[in-house]
Amino acid sequence: MRVVENTQMHIGEVDVSHIILDAKSRDDIPQILRGLQYLYQDPDKRAKLFQLLESDMAPKVDKRTGRPGMTLWSIFVCGVIRLDLNIDYDRLHELVNQHNTIRQMLGHGLFDPTSYHYQTLKDNVTLFTPELLNKINQIVVDAGHELVKKKTEGEVLHGRCDSFVVETDVHYPTDINLLFDATRKVIELTARLSADQGMSDWRQHAYNVKHLKRHLRSAQSTKHRKARSEAQKEANDHRLIEAYQTYLGVAQAYLDKAQETLSKTPACSSAGGVEHLAAKLEIEQFIAHAVRQIDQTRRRVILGETIPHAEKVFSIFETHTEWISKGKAGVPVELGLRVCVMEDQHRFILHHQVMERQTDEQVAVAMVKATKQHFANLEACSFDKGFHSPANQQELQAHLKLVVLPRKGKLSQQAQAAESAEDFVKVRRQHSAVESAINALEVHGLDYCPDHGIYGFKRYVALAVVARNIHRIGAILRDGENRRAKRKTRYADRDMPHKMAA
Repeated sequence: MRVVENTQMHIGEVDVSHIILDAKSRDDIPQILRGLQYLYQDPDKRAKLFQLLESDMAPKVDKRTGRPGMTLWSIFVCGVIRLDLNIDYDRLHELVNQHNTIRQMLGHGLFDPTSYHYQTLKDNVTLFTPELLNKINQIVVDAGHELVKKKTEGEVLHGRCDSFVVETDVHYPTDINLLFDATRKVIELTARLSADQGMSDWRQHAYNVKHLKRHLRSAQSTKHRKARSEAQKEANDHRLIEAYQTYLGVAQAYLDKAQETLSKTPACSSAGGVEHLAAKLEIEQFIAHAVRQIDQTRRRVILGETIPHAEKVFSIFETHTEWISKGKAGVPVELGLRVCVMEDQHRFILHHQVMERQTDEQVAVAMVKATKQHFANLEACSFDKGFHSPANQQELQAHLKLVVLPRKGKLSQQAQAAESAEDFVKVRRQHSAVESAINALEVHGLDYCPDHGIYGFKRYVALAVVARNIHRIGAILRDGENRRAKRKTRYADRDMPHKMAA
């Protein structure tokens, strides 16, 4: 059974709208809680948010039956806090159980002994979907716009579009260590399956992993040997090929043994059922990864071929990982996925897109179209040169009144005149402000993604965007409170009668 929030308050519980937050605190927690409080205090926004949470979070589960679980509001608060503070579930577990103000925001009073388990938090926060979070983000941005546009009704939006890389949780990939990862998982999973079936084929599976790793280290050390003469270089090359052949042979032997074990296990065990079939499919998946790495390693090292980039896989666990080289100083390569964001002049993230095997010029038009579906008053947008293409220049003009998209290479007289216009120059100079938004996203969760799979990656990015926009609302409210406090102090000092000198 799940409810959006507990309507019956308990002794010691404080209503979310009445929680007192420290306006002088420069920490992130009061700002994100202030943003959440603002959403809660607005009846229309709260109703839309609660309706979305109730209808789109685990829609196939009947929320009226079963044991009481976390309220949907508390799940939302936990997810936003996790991303905005850029913390793992261990620290989130500590905060929601020990931090008084956060517990008030979750709906717990001073005398409420309710505590959350680690796995409960992890299972509930992952109930969000990227689609649900995109809908929530629109509600959050609308609330932020109402906050900053109280004196500027009818103001149009000016967007700034740019992309950056969100790294995945992977190690640096080489042929042989990816082969080790795949073969190690084959050994471990096959040993587990064998034990479940009462077979003793893999009693020494821990030793098998160590044996495989010794040959990996031998191949790695041989590769890094230095040579001072041509004779030594030829000898090192010969040793390297021998070490690689031995390593590949050992890995292939374990794969053959795993295939033999799979052939001896029944297609579907009566005891395991679906779990047994899933285990076999997972083992076969890692075997396929290992076979591919053996083939590529043999072709590259022994046969001297160059492996095409399209055939390479950079992680067997996070297969969506891409090798990205953007030419940044000191950052020769990044392992992850590009994420494109659209920011407005009020520093809210209007829209984002995870770019799977796409480059900047391929998403420029799609970003503008998707943003205008939710924010029709977007009339101008700026890009950098990476988004330029002749087709983009022409098509974006049909969707925006002002397109600031610098061209590459030598400019024609017509292009020079267009890019020298006053409006173009003004907006182009303001475009670099999007780097501040990207840096804020990276600081507040999007430096790298610890969640697994492409679905987990998209969910993590979408939740980070929502958390950042809520943080922005909290920052605006804090700045307003500080300005009012300073003004009150200044006027109080002005109205105070002068004291007589002693």
